[in-house]
Amino acid sequence: MTTPVVDLRSDTLTRPTPGMVEAIATAQVGDDVYGEDPEINALEAEVAELLGHEAGLFCPTGSMTNMLGVRALVPPGQEVICDSMAHIVRAELGGHAVFGQVTTRTWQSDRGLVDADAVLAMAVPDAGAYFVSTAAVAVEDTHNFGGGTVQSVPELRRLRAGAAALGLGVHLDGARLWNAHVATGVPLSEYGSLADTISVCLSKGLGAPVGSVLVSTADRIAEARVWRKRMGGGMRQAGILAAAGRYALRHHVTRLGDDHARAHAIAVALAGVDPSIVDPDLVRTNIVASVWPSASAAQAFIAGCAEAGIRVGSVGSRVVRLVTHLDIDEAGAARAAEVLPAVAKQALAV
Repeated sequence: MTTPVVDLRSDTLTRPTPGMVEAIATAQVGDDVYGEDPEINALEAEVAELLGHEAGLFCPTGSMTNMLGVRALVPPGQEVICDSMAHIVRAELGGHAVFGQVTTRTWQSDRGLVDADAVLAMAVPDAGAYFVSTAAVAVEDTHNFGGGTVQSVPELRRLRAGAAALGLGVHLDGARLWNAHVATGVPLSEYGSLADTISVCLSKGLGAPVGSVLVSTADRIAEARVWRKRMGGGMRQAGILAAAGRYALRHHVTRLGDDHARAHAIAVALAGVDPSIVDPDLVRTNIVASVWPSASAAQAFIAGCAEAGIRVGSVGSRVVRLVTHLDIDEAGAARAAEVLPAVAKQALAV
């Protein structure tokens, strides 16, 4: 019997569970562009309520909800500031500049963690006629390229208050906010109070096949709906997708703790080979960002994993990411933790 592959490249790789397939098959649908899809309407309302906002907008991708959320806060020609590893500047292909006519400026961070004082110090809300004015700050929680970093809620509160005092908006890229919620126990409504616009993803940790939701005020969401259509994001009987997302919200949030525990076990196994690769104490959610002494060692580790039936991915010349998710069960995680130390030793010998 062939040993199953343990695919740790991303939590976007999950397949719908039988219960989710049933929800998709029995979804009541209508035309969402006309506002007549009951599953879409219910999902948007449910997510908005969870986060304490007035309204929500379902979109195909998190990149689209991020672009719409930032655009709602930043007029053309002004800037959003974010950290240098943020998804909105590293992995959205310049969409904020292309579609929103928004410029960006970045700060350096430790694993994506927000330092409110440093962020607010670089903001220039009224730069005059010769410089770019800051209109908003974007933060990410959990932080993808930071290694699943969970932001400090007190620091986010300080950022929110300071931004409001300067007249700046705050956008929260909460693609994995569910993971932060489970890791910290902080209510989703409290997270929701920390930003003007929030994007949350259904197709990562929650395991739905497609979709993200943007929440904000009713007025901002109404405008974002128009811009979604302009970007080609208007959907018709998309309730089959929303039904998957609603099922995920009911069944797959609390179980994220299993993913966190499995990621931590993998981190412990790698740290047993060399503590400089990863610090298990920093692995609080489902992402293990392993840092290798050289690009060649990182590539050797990726190749060795592939030979052993473990798939992992590079997110930097020396950084290899391992992500646990709904399709990695206890046996798969245990196999990874057992196999990876030998692969790591070989890679370090390169």
